[in-house]
Amino acid sequence: MMHFRILGFWRVAAAILVMMYHFLFYGPESANWMAGRMVALMPLLDMFMMISGFLIMFRYVDRLLMEPGSYAHFIWRRVARFYPLYFVTLAYFVMVGIAVHLGFIGSTAVGRYDFSALPANLLLIQGWGFTDTLTFNYVAWTLSAEWFCYLTLPVVVIAYRRFGAPGLVVLIGVTIAALELAVAAGIIPFSTWMVADTWGAYRAFADFGIGALVAVTVRDSRWRMRSHWVGWGAFAATVVAMWNGLGGYPAFALLAISIFLAALAERNNQDATRFLRPFDPVANASFSIYLIHPIMASLLLGIVWRHLLEPAHVVSFYVYWLVPMAASVALAVASSKYFEAPLGNALNEWFGHVFPLNRKLSRAA
Repeated sequence: MMHFRILGFWRVAAAILVMMYHFLFYGPESANWMAGRMVALMPLLDMFMMISGFLIMFRYVDRLLMEPGSYAHFIWRRVARFYPLYFVTLAYFVMVGIAVHLGFIGSTAVGRYDFSALPANLLLIQGWGFTDTLTFNYVAWTLSAEWFCYLTLPVVVIAYRRFGAPGLVVLIGVTIAALELAVAAGIIPFSTWMVADTWGAYRAFADFGIGALVAVTVRDSRWRMRSHWVGWGAFAATVVAMWNGLGGYPAFALLAISIFLAALAERNNQDATRFLRPFDPVANASFSIYLIHPIMASLLLGIVWRHLLEPAHVVSFYVYWLVPMAASVALAVASSKYFEAPLGNALNEWFGHVFPLNRKLSRAA
């Protein structure tokens, strides 16, 4: 199978930057200032979704919906891949919520542990506009958004098969126009759809569509460019530009171009990214890092730092915050290898026996 290690590296880098951003809120005033500056890099979260759309479209566009049951197998394998860890992290925050409601611990996050939102969290629809605030594992709105994109993937695939790349362009344009109208009408209660989280499913669908368009463009391109430095350079220049104020559609366009250049070079020159191979376990755990780091924040920063280390003045916050970051990455890699993969394989085997289909397609999904 063709790999895209550069995109995997960028995706895990985005997950780590989000983790750093959230951890900064436990620090001193200078950390809050740094967190405010990091908001400029928020489009990297959309890049995360674009890369997901790219990888899914590149791998499945020629196989999905081609046989009866193929889409059901695809959906099941997605659920088997991400839901077990998500359920564990949700259960942790449910227990925290119970402790908050019983008065054992306090919480400054208004509405975070609203149990009326628990059904939406269990169904992974909390990012579809059904809740007014982020609840329980607050970062999981992105997983809810990905789930929406998996469920609506046939729309993207059919648009491409019927009308080619222009069909995807029209689909993206219609989606963005609908998002802009929804914001203008106050339906999506954000200043721009590009920062929506409780309504993030529709934001992610636009990102996913952009990634899908890049995927088919890379697949069909006759350009034989082999240099990976072009993509890296475009990405670095985009990050610098965002840090200095570039945002909105220009940032999205530059990120899409960076993904195209990096992926095209890797398609043409797979061997050149061997140096990134040691990072594969971390890259494969990008979503695990994303889901696990709020737990590490609550334990190692909310309890150990705020109640033990900070009052004792024994270590700088900027030294200590490396501990929860390292713990999050280590636990995510271990979870991916020893919990998520074995359980996912077992669930897939069970599904394959109950609903047999072409084995090659089932394994590839």
